[in-house]
Formats: sequence, structure tokens, C-alpha cells
Amino acid sequence: VQLQASGGGLVPSGGSLKLSCVASGFKLDYYVIGWFRQAPGKEREGVSCITNFDSSTYYLDSVKGRFTISKDNAKNTVYLELDDLKPEDTAVYYCGAVEDGQISVARYGLLPIAYKYWGQGTLVTVSS
Repeated sequence: VQLQASGGGLVPSGGSLKLSCVASGFKLDYYVIGWFRQAPGKEREGVSCITNFDSSTYYLDSVKGRFTISKDNAKNTVYLELDDLKPEDTAVYYCGAVEDGQISVARYGLLPIAYKYWGQGTLVTVSS
């Protein structure tokens, strides 16, 4: 089971990026996929997640209306579109996976500890 996150970069405040999380060794169809971020000196926090069964989505309050999670099962890829970026969004962004049905997504979907598999991070830097 491997996850590969990519798409980070340096953008000005108000800019946009699209992150990708490609899975290999398993099919995303059967997993909950979450996006998380970790800023220097801070704990990892959940940003968004998407379920397998009905593609329900969940977001951290501070990114609602600015970030959009989506998936393409045919490409075994989950995306996170980041719009209207702010300097406080600067962080390393990670994707994680857990088998659908193993957690209550509504309660724990944005908790890093709920996830079993992780990819390496991709750095997003937003300049002011």
C-alpha cells in the first residue's frame, strides 16, 4: 500500500493549487482518503476527507468554501483543490487512507490517528 502526494508549490496569497494523491497497491474504491497538513511547530491536522461508499466529504472549518476534495477511482487518485490560499495554509500536506467501514468518518474522519496508511508530504507555501 503506497500513497504518493504531489502538486505543492509556492503561490501568492489568493492563489490556487491542486494536490494529487495517487494510490498504488490497493484500490481507492474501498478506502476513506484524507488530506492533512502540518505546519512547522504544529501538530498534524485534518483538512478534508472523502468516503468510498457515497463520496461524502468533510472539511476543516477554516478551509470550507476554499478547498475541494474529489476522487477519480479510474485513476486511483484523490485530489484537493486549494483556492483563495492564505499564508496560514502554509504547511506540508499529506494524504492518508483507512479502510472504509473501519471508522466513523463523521466523527473521526479528520483525526490523523484514525488513518493507517500515509504518503510522503508535499509542501505548500503561501506568500503574503
